[in-house]
Amino acid sequence: MADWHAPQGSFDIPDVPDYVPRRLKPYLFILFVLIVQFSGGVYLSAVSDMVGTTALMQEDILMAGYASLIGMAINFAVMFRIKFRFSARNQLLVSCIVLIAANMICAYTTNVPLLVSTCFIAGWCRMQATFACNSTIQLWLTPVRDMAIFFCYVYIIVDSVIQLSGIATIYTAFFFQWEYMHWIMIGLLALMMIMVMILVKPVRGPMYIPLLGIDWIGAVLWSGFMMCFTFICVYGNYYDWWHAVEIRGAVFIGLACLGINLWRASFLHHPYISFRAMKNRNVIRATGIYLVFFTLIATEHVFEHSYAANILGFDETNLIDLNWYVLAGIIVGCGFTYFTFALRKWRYKTMTAIAFAMAIVYLAYFYFFIDYGVEKEMLFIPLFFRGAAAVIISIVFLTSIVQSGLPFQVFPQALTINGFTGAVMGATLGPAIIGEVLQHTMAKNAALLESNITNINPDITFAPLGQLYGIVQTQALVISMKEIYGWLLIIALASFVAILVSYSLVRPFAIFPKWSTVRRVIRHLARTSQ
Repeated sequence: MADWHAPQGSFDIPDVPDYVPRRLKPYLFILFVLIVQFSGGVYLSAVSDMVGTTALMQEDILMAGYASLIGMAINFAVMFRIKFRFSARNQLLVSCIVLIAANMICAYTTNVPLLVSTCFIAGWCRMQATFACNSTIQLWLTPVRDMAIFFCYVYIIVDSVIQLSGIATIYTAFFFQWEYMHWIMIGLLALMMIMVMILVKPVRGPMYIPLLGIDWIGAVLWSGFMMCFTFICVYGNYYDWWHAVEIRGAVFIGLACLGINLWRASFLHHPYISFRAMKNRNVIRATGIYLVFFTLIATEHVFEHSYAANILGFDETNLIDLNWYVLAGIIVGCGFTYFTFALRKWRYKTMTAIAFAMAIVYLAYFYFFIDYGVEKEMLFIPLFFRGAAAVIISIVFLTSIVQSGLPFQVFPQALTINGFTGAVMGATLGPAIIGEVLQHTMAKNAALLESNITNINPDITFAPLGQLYGIVQTQALVISMKEIYGWLLIIALASFVAILVSYSLVRPFAIFPKWSTVRRVIRHLARTSQ
């Protein structure tokens, strides 16, 4: 992939002193991105260890993890403003300080509101530090500012770190304790701060753009709506959905936040998210595709852990080793998208069809081969295709938003919508739906098995009641998973056919404007707001 960056003679980073070799400067910022991406508050792969050693429930830890994603999504709308207000050095130092504090709090607190708030702030700072680094080396990655190429780099870093952080967390908990992962990251963040203070100069851009005209009230309200949406999806099953006052209260608060935001957007000159971003065709199309696609592969969050742990008998280390299969799919998916979509400019329709075809392979494999005696190596194919499909969809539709024709002052707002629908809704809504369907399907199948179990094996009636109940529940789980995989496979096939018969000749041509143009637009936005 030598085409990913410009010849070194034409690219330099003025923020880094000249005594650092020019060839090494971009890799310094990639190292910073890796460290920051590993630091995201709680580590969801350690949820079982955290539940066992703290007073927290699994839902509490999931809510904190998703709050970090909400913080990242809400930051998109203002990340350019912050970039042109503060130097990269200051952004990285402040982000490191916040992330160090967040890791300390997340390692020891059992206060759920504090944990969720900390992860939200950590997600915000993680996104800002990542953007500060990636925007600095963007022209090194793609001198022509082709965002299809740039997003291949972004997702191979971000999605790979998600898998690697899970592996690192489980093995740290296995050899030591889960809290040690936070202290390891604190040490790496402290090392990063030292490197930033020594190797990065406080270079400010040619224009000083103050943080004027930002709708901070809108940011708080949109964050409240996203938090309420996530709360409903995460805690819905625990509180029995609409029967609980907590869920009804979250619905009321979420709708109030959404309604106030829409009302304010109707008359504010610069709302946090404008109607122009919400009504954009590419944004709406991406939202629809995300909802369908990530619901189809939501079995990742609902089934795979239960199947591997309860039926196949995998321990924590064997479970997390499955991340290597997903990681392989992510790397191959990014490489495939780079050569076909970014370089050869394959159509959006073609790439979407390929991603859905991979999702079909994933669902079909589990539907036909799910059993009690599956070896760990046999799971490589479905997990590989799931990882590749998810990263292809993410790159393709994020690129489509850049190519949506939105003016630059509205474009970051569309990124916030994309971040919420792609990351937050994709991780919460699908699992909530599939989890509820699984609960009802299991109850139905368990009742059928209990009524027929004597006819199947008369001797089993002499088994202890607890053992009998366990056998019934295990068989009901396998049958229910196969049934749901079958229904999802039918939906995936129908979606695939709908994509094939649709008409679209659009190819990627998502070129990012020059940074001088971006500065001029943001300067005008701040001046008119003032």
